[in-house]
Amino acid sequence: MDKIELISADELMNMDFSKERAEENEREERNNKMNTTKKEKKLKDRPVKKRPWKKTVVMSLTMALLIMTMTVPAFAAEGGDPITVVNNLSNFVFGLIRAVGIILLGWGIVQVGMSFQSHDPSQRSNGFLTLAGGLVITFAKEILNLIMGA
Repeated sequence: MDKIELISADELMNMDFSKERAEENEREERNNKMNTTKKEKKLKDRPVKKRPWKKTVVMSLTMALLIMTMTVPAFAAEGGDPITVVNNLSNFVFGLIRAVGIILLGWGIVQVGMSFQSHDPSQRSNGFLTLAGGLVITFAKEILNLIMGA
């Protein structure tokens, strides 16, 4: 059996591993040479030209081209009144609110019908509340116009 020697940390720090590292590097180089193709060898032998200014110029021209081509024109109506735009948006939003109100109205009717079938008073009250809320939401625009007096 081989003897195992214990060495201190100082001795370990002073040891020379350069021969082992050189052998490892030689093995890696041999493996790399075996795995490289002819094209890769030609590319490795070619001198590297460093042109940092070229990369900067290309990037700045690309950015300028992107900025110029990605602008989107605003298609606004000519001579249009801003009030009509706001009114159109208001009509659209109130249309969406009306759709939600109609859905709630339908759900309220279903709940009330189911409460009469199951004789459940709490479900009946929830159904009537949903029905009333659906009515209010469906006619929200008309209610607001009556309040504002327009």
